[in-house]
Amino acid sequence: MYKKTVLDNGVRVVTCHMPNMRSASFGLWFGVGGRFETKKNNGISHFLEHMCFKGSKRFSGEQIKQLIEGVGGSLNAFTAEEFTCYLAKVLPKYLEQSFEIISDMAVNPLVDKKELEKERFVILEEIRMYRDQPQSYVYELLDELLWPGHPLGMNLAGTFDTVKKIKQEDILSFNNKFYSSPNIVAVASGNVSHEEFLNICTRHLSRLSKGSKNSFSAFNQQSKKSFNLFFKNTEQSHIALGFEALRRGHPDRHALMLIHIILGANMSSRLFDELREKRGLAYAISSHLKQLADTGAFIVHAGVDNNKLCQALEIIFKELNKIKSEYVSDSEFQRAKDFYLGQLTFALEQTMEEMFYMGEQTISLDKVRTHAEIIRELEKVDVDDIKRLAGKIFSDEKINLAVIGPVSDKDKSGIKKKCLL
Repeated sequence: MYKKTVLDNGVRVVTCHMPNMRSASFGLWFGVGGRFETKKNNGISHFLEHMCFKGSKRFSGEQIKQLIEGVGGSLNAFTAEEFTCYLAKVLPKYLEQSFEIISDMAVNPLVDKKELEKERFVILEEIRMYRDQPQSYVYELLDELLWPGHPLGMNLAGTFDTVKKIKQEDILSFNNKFYSSPNIVAVASGNVSHEEFLNICTRHLSRLSKGSKNSFSAFNQQSKKSFNLFFKNTEQSHIALGFEALRRGHPDRHALMLIHIILGANMSSRLFDELREKRGLAYAISSHLKQLADTGAFIVHAGVDNNKLCQALEIIFKELNKIKSEYVSDSEFQRAKDFYLGQLTFALEQTMEEMFYMGEQTISLDKVRTHAEIIRELEKVDVDDIKRLAGKIFSDEKINLAVIGPVSDKDKSGIKKKCLL
């Protein structure tokens, strides 16, 4: 059972008591990420996340790591487009000690100038690392196609130019502006009661000033297909095919998840079967979803033999056309629903996965849907919804294709001819 309390300053506290667990996972979520940035300070959310681990007003960088890992715990953080999360998994008896450290490093980062310069170099190396990995860099190219001229289309880590120019005062100002109490969600799951965690949050977060709710610029819908066929002398051609899809919380979200499962979420999916099992064209072939406050994306990724790129694209688009023009069979539809519920059930058996689920739902929608609610909602989806939604998403003007590989000018025209819906 999920429980939620809002502190007087607006901090939301959410828990799921799992009494049979021997651990507790918690996260401190902030409603800010890459889409709150500008071209000038692109990457500052991610830079701030890194700097929080370098020391706070009460704990050194060394203490932050040792005081949690030294009692058997683990800690981490991540930056996304619309939120940033600092998290830990610990034995319940060390929960408050660990929460005190995580909360102080996030809301009171020191941002020492010497540490900043060292971390700047680390982040530049991170950017270089992903640029050298075509299976990763192709997603960056796709984001630029899906959301051109918008913060959503910018790299979360920033660019070489922006990261080099971010200063200490920029990071501290960003932290003060966006890490305010109405934008904070504290989440815990595992062997911890709501009352216990609420008391911990009250002791360590109630003194934060209230501030205002963060806001971001809206996204304009796509009107024509777009391509970025990036030449690189690689052993494989890496494909990232994206379509503007649904926002988080959309009424058709479960139908979209079923389309994803049917097309590319597992080894019995259509794309895996057609490209890998039947033809041996790819080792990696899958689909996945990106869902945001006001938009989303359906993405197909594959790594294929350079000489079989056009053949692979032809099969991918054949499957997309098939699911929008033909009804899914009852047996395939039922398998997809069972897979959806099974994977959700398995995930929510783990304290960390439960924490991720509660945190993202609350920071984004201010509501956590229960397992029973999802089952009831999923029962209302039928094969008509699958066909209708597939037809809406997989349309010609929504095609965005990024490819990294040794593509020639002659190849480019052939590739574009295969992309038809």
